Amino acid sequence: MKRSPLPHGAAYAVLAALVAVVIVVSTAIFLTAGGSGDRPPATAHESRRSAAPAATGGWVGAWSTSPAAAEPNRPDGLPGRSIRNVLRPTLSGDRARVQLSNLYGTRPLTVSHASLALAAVPGGPAAVPGSMRALTFGGRPSVTIPAGRATVSDPVRLAVGYATDLMVTTYSPAPSGPVTIHPYARQSAYLADGDQVEETDGDTYTTKSPYWRYVTAVDVWSTEARGSVVAVGDSITDGVSSTIGANRRWTDFLAARLRTESGAPRYGVLNQGISGNRVLLGGQGTSPVNNPSALERFDRDVLSRTGVRVVVVELGVNDILRRPKQTDPGRIVAGLRQLVDRAHARGVHVIGATLMPFGGHRGVGPEQELVRQAVNAEIRAGRVFDHVVDFDRVLRNPANPQRLLPAYDCGDHLHPSDAGYRAMAEALDLDTLKSRVPATAL
Repeated sequence: MKRSPLPHGAAYAVLAALVAVVIVVSTAIFLTAGGSGDRPPATAHESRRSAAPAATGGWVGAWSTSPAAAEPNRPDGLPGRSIRNVLRPTLSGDRARVQLSNLYGTRPLTVSHASLALAAVPGGPAAVPGSMRALTFGGRPSVTIPAGRATVSDPVRLAVGYATDLMVTTYSPAPSGPVTIHPYARQSAYLADGDQVEETDGDTYTTKSPYWRYVTAVDVWSTEARGSVVAVGDSITDGVSSTIGANRRWTDFLAARLRTESGAPRYGVLNQGISGNRVLLGGQGTSPVNNPSALERFDRDVLSRTGVRVVVVELGVNDILRRPKQTDPGRIVAGLRQLVDRAHARGVHVIGATLMPFGGHRGVGPEQELVRQAVNAEIRAGRVFDHVVDFDRVLRNPANPQRLLPAYDCGDHLHPSDAGYRAMAEALDLDTLKSRVPATAL
């Protein structure tokens, strides 16, 4: 039986109630971005999965790094000291929020004071006048992050630009257990005694450090970006041979291409490389192990990143070179396929890189070269990834294909020079970043 339409007044009341519910829910999502957990809170994930057009604005990953280890020789952390991390965002926006991780902590980490500011000089500890913003967490100036977990700050209004470094500063008043670090930042961080979180001239930050501590992501509210591309890899993606403080990792060169080239997708670029990383095996230590394998960390470091649309995988070399050396190329390929399957389950497109030459690197013999070639054959045949970027072909020496071209070799016959990193970024077909795959069940 056909229902009678609602009277005009009743229909209006229902519509008004629905609008009110939408407003309340939207406001709650915006105001409760802070929280704690091994991933950002549910509200942050909801905003990440939003399909709203970019013109309306949305949260997008502008910078990230992977928590990789517990800082050695600091069992109590850095109580009573301010830590100023310097980083380069890959997107602009008018608001920002910060993720802090206590993944390798053995007890709760209390951050009693934190801030975000623009660096006055690239790589330096001084702030642009007027740019210092105190961070809050659920409206409070301090936050306690349980061991093994992470938290996201409330948003702050700050005009973030492409060419200006950001500074994330934290202060912990009490011993907190081992510090969660990314050891090869290729960027100086700074330490100061006491609570100097909102100090702007940088004079008290007299100690330099090569680590990023606690900070693992910065998202911006952008009206132009439509998502992010996440690069997961080893020391080559980490950029361990790039010039310190110059932002010349291959992901930095890729970010520049996405900003400047006509027709390029407007994506942030997130670097989830860890030096020494393998597909199959993690590092040493108790759970969580230092340097977890790609299979162990893929969901946390890659699929949980804000606005992830496409993943570039550069992995496999350390499975071949590090002890115990993997001699079965089929196992490496199977591990790479697992990463692809998990990305596809989230509707994320995957581009895979061939393994670059390592001839001449210490400890390399013909057995390792045979494994590399076998893995590359499967990748090139299209039996692993959605698309392929052939880093091997681009960087190898045509006169000696088992070695890097000298101009692209940093000198150790394994890692690229700055010019090699630029060549890697230029090898990527930007049109492949625009591809989509439907989400599939695992």
